[in-house]
Amino acid sequence: MSRYSPKGIYAGLRLAGLVFMIALAGACRQDMHDQPKYEPLEPSTFYEDGRASRPLVEGTVPRGYLHEDLEFFTGKTGDARQAGSGPGAGGRDGSTSGQTQQAGNAGSSDAGPVTPNAAATGGATGGATGGPTGGATGGALPPGAAQAEYRGFVSVFPVAVTEDVMDRGEERYNIFCSVCHSRTGDGNGMVVRRGYRKPPSFHEDRLRQAPVGYYFDVITNGFGAMPDYSEQITPRDRWAIIAYIRALQRSQQGTLADVPEDQRGKLDSEGRKQEGNQQ
Repeated sequence: MSRYSPKGIYAGLRLAGLVFMIALAGACRQDMHDQPKYEPLEPSTFYEDGRASRPLVEGTVPRGYLHEDLEFFTGKTGDARQAGSGPGAGGRDGSTSGQTQQAGNAGSSDAGPVTPNAAATGGATGGATGGPTGGATGGALPPGAAQAEYRGFVSVFPVAVTEDVMDRGEERYNIFCSVCHSRTGDGNGMVVRRGYRKPPSFHEDRLRQAPVGYYFDVITNGFGAMPDYSEQITPRDRWAIIAYIRALQRSQQGTLADVPEDQRGKLDSEGRKQEGNQQ
């Protein structure tokens, strides 16, 4: 076929058109890769204040961040939240109203109680989960300083404690907490045995009497050498962990009377078997 034939000329035009389209696409490449846009905090002459980043419309709340249930999201009563009380006041997930973190939070994790602001009030006087065994009837808090330390924290779980919640709490506890606090909660976790600062045992009277909101606040905001876990652990999982901690506390204070009658015989036989093996 001659290159000057109609078919040859048509093929040449097609090739020239293809080359033109490729060249045109190449000319647009820079705009496609570097689109005209403002980077965060970049200046702008379009707005009167000279800022490209615009402030949120007043009253805007991101979806999922309204957190109206103060007890669920802070572990505190409304009065305590306004006063900014507690060992972890000033946390990152909105557990206070701008109050400064308590000075005692900078100390050791096994230091004594930190007294919150005197204005804080609320339900830390026992309750459904505040008792030394974590049972349904609760118990009175220690007098004096401990009363003040736990004032303003909720003493009743804001979620239903079910078997699924307990299973979830055990899983999350073993992942995030046991490395320091150990699987039994005595504070002799693996990293502690390798030189990390030892946390207090959950089985101390002071912490067995602590209301559940106190634990939530410490997990959320940290305390002493313990960092906060607000990013790693969701609020619902924090309550599940606390429910499991209550179970650990009860397990170390249990008696034979706590075991159902139909299970006591099995427990006695297992105990005698273990004694025989030790002998």
